[in-house]
Amino acid sequence: MEKQKLRGIRYILFAAFFFALMNLFVKAAGDLPVWQKCFFRNLVAGLIATGMLIKKKERVEIGKGNFKYIAIRCIAGTAGILCNFYAIGKMNIADASMLNKLSPFFCIILSIFVLKERPNKKEVAAVVFAFIGALFVVKPSFQLECIPALLGVLGGFGAGLAYTCVRKMGKNGVRGDVIVFCFSVFSCVSVIPGVLLTYEPMETKQLLSLLLAGAAAAGGQFSITAAYSHAPAKEISVFDYTQVIFAAILSFIVFRDLPDIWSFVGYTIIIGTAVWKWRVNQKEV
Repeated sequence: MEKQKLRGIRYILFAAFFFALMNLFVKAAGDLPVWQKCFFRNLVAGLIATGMLIKKKERVEIGKGNFKYIAIRCIAGTAGILCNFYAIGKMNIADASMLNKLSPFFCIILSIFVLKERPNKKEVAAVVFAFIGALFVVKPSFQLECIPALLGVLGGFGAGLAYTCVRKMGKNGVRGDVIVFCFSVFSCVSVIPGVLLTYEPMETKQLLSLLLAGAAAAGGQFSITAAYSHAPAKEISVFDYTQVIFAAILSFIVFRDLPDIWSFVGYTIIIGTAVWKWRVNQKEV
């Protein structure tokens, strides 16, 4: 059992690194429309998911009662990516990554409505402290400069709603590869009108950056799926926050970009809350 847990931790660290790398490549692509970035990022994942289904020769079955959840997962997930990519283009990568990592705390709130699960007092406290930490990262003001950060928070909400629906479908027996396939196809097709309306010609290095972002995203998806197949989420999910550390290191190496002191305060509060919640879950096992 301990060996399985260590494998789960190893895989989730790989996932965190791949997703930090994805954000780096998205930012390296420059000031392209978010529709364009989203399309090419999901194109690679879509092709890989399609190839896996063809290789398995299995039918794409969602099952009765799951269509509304797959629809919400696709719409919320795509909206979350668009918001996250916009934030990445305008903010420090580590800040944008941290705001996206509010998704587990949104899951606690959304589970009330989707899964009919009532949070306990400790989970409510975790949500409150996480959003206090987010305020230090967002630095809310009445100026336009805070819009990317607010969209970053919205991206975290979209991801949280998407993950909650994935959990619901998992409980209903929907296969993970089917969920990934549906999301990848939807996220590619749905942004095509935006791509056509706002398309900007790309240099070779920009196209390469977006394709590498897609490859890194696929690596992250496969790694995180492997992680949770080896160990329960409540035992290893806290290690996913290493993405923020990887993002800060990569951002500094490539762009010489460092978060400010208030962002570090926010990171400490949010990650500290996540660690505290993880330790509580460990004691309750």
